[in-house]
Amino acid sequence: MFDYETLRLIWWAILGVLLIGFAVMDGFDLGVGAIFRFVGRNDEERRVLLETVEPVWEGNQVWFILGGGAAFAAWPLLYAAAFSGLYLALFLVLIALILRPVGFTFRGHVDDARWRNVWDWALFVGGAAPALLFGVAFGNLLLGIPFHFDELRRPVYTAGFFNLLHPFALLAGIVSLSMLVMHGATYAALKIDRSLASRAAAVGRVGALVLIVAFVMAGFWIATGIDGHRIVSEINTAGPSNPVAKGVELIRGGWLENYRAHASLWIVPGLALAMALVTERLLNRGRYGLAFLSSALAVAGVILTAGIAMFPFLMPSSIQPGHGLTIWDASSSAKTLGIMLVAVIVFLPIVLAYTSWVFRTLRGEVTLEHVRRQSGLY
Repeated sequence: MFDYETLRLIWWAILGVLLIGFAVMDGFDLGVGAIFRFVGRNDEERRVLLETVEPVWEGNQVWFILGGGAAFAAWPLLYAAAFSGLYLALFLVLIALILRPVGFTFRGHVDDARWRNVWDWALFVGGAAPALLFGVAFGNLLLGIPFHFDELRRPVYTAGFFNLLHPFALLAGIVSLSMLVMHGATYAALKIDRSLASRAAAVGRVGALVLIVAFVMAGFWIATGIDGHRIVSEINTAGPSNPVAKGVELIRGGWLENYRAHASLWIVPGLALAMALVTERLLNRGRYGLAFLSSALAVAGVILTAGIAMFPFLMPSSIQPGHGLTIWDASSSAKTLGIMLVAVIVFLPIVLAYTSWVFRTLRGEVTLEHVRRQSGLY
């Protein structure tokens, strides 16, 4: 079995894989929800868009559940600090996510335009709000979360919900929202009737361009206007978890230290920008299958860029930098990480196989004719 240090690194990588899996798989669901109200100009067209995600969104939520489970099992201090301090923000995300199944279920129960319009807006909120708030959360991680541990090692959060709405965090939210709009619109263009695909592709192109601009702006802000965290004391990477036993200093532009130390890592943000631009060009040419692949790579590149910048930090503290959580001092025991790694090795291939089977089974376009037949018009 792997040693404790290696297990911690492996679980950091697993958490990253699960976040990317969630953003790629459930991200296009959220993106479609954010745009369908505007791409579809009447009820039939909106139903076409919704039917591209209705059969798969529940399966895609598995990635979200796996991510939460991984955080709870591998990084219990991270789970405790995040849920105790960011409870209201996470509750709002949960409400927005609940609106999706409720909207899918109730939208078609009453044949009334006003009823469906209400649920259309609910589905829009259920797609756009989480896409925005996930980015705001990442932005706040880069800024540092205002928390510390008391004498009993309990996480204490010292700010309110509106303190999370820092301009940089909102910019990170725009990065996330535009990224998932691009991804969702690309998926929609791939799956829907050709007469609607061009509209979705146009929205996806705008999302890709906004992502490029916002991503570059965020990078410049990180380099020149945000203090990054750096461990300056000796840390035992194979020792027991103790988040208050290290020294941390703040350095302007410090989140770029890993990139400066390993120049090859610049490939990752470069990949994110390049794939977003490639997605925009492919959408313009009607190459929707390749565009979806490049969009997924862009999503992965954006998330990896943030993860590499923060390494080894998981949840930095803005008020007590030495209390910030890292992969070395916030993990479960080596035995727990080892047992959970075996579970991942067993069950992750099953999830991947099932996901592949579902998408293979549901391959093909959703057309207006299909929706009209369901409505009994043909």
